[in-house]
Amino acid sequence: MEKHKFTGKTKEEAIDIAQAELQELAENLIIRETEVQKGGLFKSKKVEIEVIEKRNIATEIKNYLAKLLKDLGFNANIEVKMHDQVPTYTIYSDNDALLIGKNGKNLHALSIVVGQYIKKEVGESYKFLIDINDYKEKHERALVRLAKQTAREVASTKIEAKLDSMNSYERRIIHNALTNNKKVYTESEGEEPNRHVVIKPKEDE
Repeated sequence: MEKHKFTGKTKEEAIDIAQAELQELAENLIIRETEVQKGGLFKSKKVEIEVIEKRNIATEIKNYLAKLLKDLGFNANIEVKMHDQVPTYTIYSDNDALLIGKNGKNLHALSIVVGQYIKKEVGESYKFLIDINDYKEKHERALVRLAKQTAREVASTKIEAKLDSMNSYERRIIHNALTNNKKVYTESEGEEPNRHVVIKPKEDE
C-alpha cells in the first residue's frame, strides 16, 4: 500500500502540504504523526506525518481479499460498491455456501482476517463490509421479517418471546426493526455466545 511522508513546522502545516500535493481533502486521508524533531539553536522544529489515501485502502482490501480467496482455493469475482461512504465487497465464488459457513461464521471470520490486516497496515481500524452473493442483505431482510412476525404474535398474546442466540450485528437488526413499534419493545439478554433478543409486550396505556 502506498504511504506518503510529509514534514512541516507543525502537524497542521504538514497536513496542508499533504493536501496540496495529493490534491485531496483531509477527510479523504488517514494521517499519522510519525516523528517530531525538536528545534534547537541552529535548527527549527519539524513534524513528520505519514499519509494514506482512503481510496488506496479500498483498493488494497480488494487486492488482499482476492489473494486470500485464491490461496484458499476459491475461484471468485469481487464487486465493489460504496454504501454511505463505506466500501462493500461482494464476493461471487464457485462455492458460496462454504465461504459463508454455518450462520455466516466463515464470512465473519474472513471479515476479521481482512480487518486485522488493514489495521496493521494503516495503524487504525477502517470501516468496510464483506458480503457473499448478497447473503448479508438477504439475511438482514429475513431477520426483519422474523422480528415483525414475532412482534405481531407478542402483541396479540401479551407473552414475551425469546429469539435464538445471535451475534451483535444480528441483534442490532432486530432492535432497529422494532424501535418504533408501539406494542412491543426489545431487550438483549444472556452472555456471549448465547446472548439473544427478547421481544416483550408493552403495557397498555
